[in-house]
Amino acid sequence: MTIKAVNCAKVLGAPLIASASYFLSNHINSRQQINPKGIRYLGGLENNKRNILIEELNKMSMINNVNLDTKRDFELGLTREELTKRTHKDYLTTKKMLAVDAPEYKALAAGDKEALKHLVKAAARLDKVEMQLDDHNNLAFKEYLEKEVSKGNEDAKLTKILFDAQKGIFALDRNADMVKLAKGLEPKKGIGVYPADLEKDEFHSILIKMLKDGKTEEVKKILNQRSIVERSGEELKATDYVDYFKEDFEYMASELEKAAETSTNADFNEYLHLQAKALRKADPMLDAYADKKWATLQDTPLEFTITRENYSDEMTESVVENSELKKLLDENGIVPVSKDCLGGRVGIVNKEGTDAILNVKKYLPLMAKNMPLNDKYVQNISADKETKQTMVDVDLVGVYGDVGEYRAGITLAENLPNDDKLSIIKLDGGRRNVYHRQIRLITSEDAKEKMQKRLDATLNKELHKYYNDEADHWFTVGHENGHSLGPKSGTEGLGKYKSIIEENKADMVSLSMLDVLTDAGMYTEAQREQIILTYAADNMMMAKPTMSQAHRVRSVMQNYYFIKEGAIEISKDGILNVNMEKMVPTAQKMLKEIIEVQLSGDFARGEKYVNDYFVWTPEMETMAANIKKVSKTLNGKVESPLADKLLSE
Repeated sequence: MTIKAVNCAKVLGAPLIASASYFLSNHINSRQQINPKGIRYLGGLENNKRNILIEELNKMSMINNVNLDTKRDFELGLTREELTKRTHKDYLTTKKMLAVDAPEYKALAAGDKEALKHLVKAAARLDKVEMQLDDHNNLAFKEYLEKEVSKGNEDAKLTKILFDAQKGIFALDRNADMVKLAKGLEPKKGIGVYPADLEKDEFHSILIKMLKDGKTEEVKKILNQRSIVERSGEELKATDYVDYFKEDFEYMASELEKAAETSTNADFNEYLHLQAKALRKADPMLDAYADKKWATLQDTPLEFTITRENYSDEMTESVVENSELKKLLDENGIVPVSKDCLGGRVGIVNKEGTDAILNVKKYLPLMAKNMPLNDKYVQNISADKETKQTMVDVDLVGVYGDVGEYRAGITLAENLPNDDKLSIIKLDGGRRNVYHRQIRLITSEDAKEKMQKRLDATLNKELHKYYNDEADHWFTVGHENGHSLGPKSGTEGLGKYKSIIEENKADMVSLSMLDVLTDAGMYTEAQREQIILTYAADNMMMAKPTMSQAHRVRSVMQNYYFIKEGAIEISKDGILNVNMEKMVPTAQKMLKEIIEVQLSGDFARGEKYVNDYFVWTPEMETMAANIKKVSKTLNGKVESPLADKLLSE
């Protein structure tokens, strides 16, 4: 801990500085941080000591000549043996983005090539931003690793490979084990967006008191999706992302404007200017206008997205579990929305792949018409209105922040903006699906061989003929469009189960619509069978997930539900059998139940629904063991040669 004071003695006098210095050195241990903006967290300090310290620091901060920072060392969390294993290619898979000499890049106009350079620079800055949102210690640990690597520390070198891959200290692997790259640290429910010493019960108590004291507007800011929350005496205060990351966002905005100077597409340039404005001013409506324009982009050579999704913040969503707090929030008209994590995607739109995906658009009204209980809610896609949904298949140049975090898996596709965004709520904007070609494609012979070994170990050999890796892509197309179907609001009351149930819904939409779409001519009967079988085979996992893994919890729920309905069977030897004719009716039944839970908006009902079906059976465990015998992969990393070259220019 160091205190940098410039001319403080002339204003405050030496005794005050000495007192604060003594207090800091004697009451803050090495795991407690103070940042230049003030106190981020103060470990386990007792309330009275914390209050005294806050008072002293507030006095010092008034002269704007005090800069507090932290210099600390870490202890690496993994042994050399574990590091060597986890960084081996058999355990750490690699996804390669576009190469420097990629034909997709060479085919771009000169202006778009120049624009791409600036888009990559803008998106890459989100790595720094998202690391701070993810955990308070990430940036300091990254700096520590870089210093240790420069000293020749081999363990630090291996640790940094994992850190760069998962973009943070913590990550769950495919075995659902938490990878902790630093010893003595634990992930927080409030990730990096809440004070690290803030526990759930204290959080609820503070909010209750603030609401009773009439601090309604501040509580709204605390519980919205775009703020960083810090302590302010006995209360909490929220700072909008734009203000908190002002320097980083200003840099990004400048790069977007530079890209718009040379990009050849007028619509795309209009979006870049709107997004730049939203990065410069803390006004949610500016993001809404940018989102609305982004969602209309269809025929553009380039792809750039700042993604905002809220799967990681478990603190905000906990407020609905406290009945007293929930009542106060309802009385004050406050709808809590979990904090967004931020990601960036840069790519080149693949016209052939996009044309194939766009074929589904004409069927979306038909899908909306066939949604269960569709007379009881409003959905983003209507059977009798224009479909506001664009779709693109993208060759990726780089993925950053939340999009690029390789933790057990990595983002395959996205359907944005989500229902909590103002472009949907206030501007009646549309949505846009973006599919990631480099993530989904299995092109190497080695990868194909590994897939065949997995099928041999887990699937009845008579069903192998139905497996088609491309069918997984078409299932994903159905999944992403499924997010636009069903209730578009009112699910916030499901709290921590909201995301699990929503992901479950999207899967069941994709599967339950197969007969409708086959009858309509979108799929052949052979393709229908391939999608069914490939979904069932790919839904099997190598370990029981934790409740925080929404995308994986829903897979366990589906497997257990389908077993109970007789649609699938896992033998005692861990081999999957699929009743092809029962799969779609079972999906339709499950989808109806999911919609009923979403319409209820009731936390207890959502909790019961998840717990009823989140059952890991002995047969699932046997199959998991079979998968582990043929697949060692625990996590992955991304290599971006073209993006790296553009960043260096």
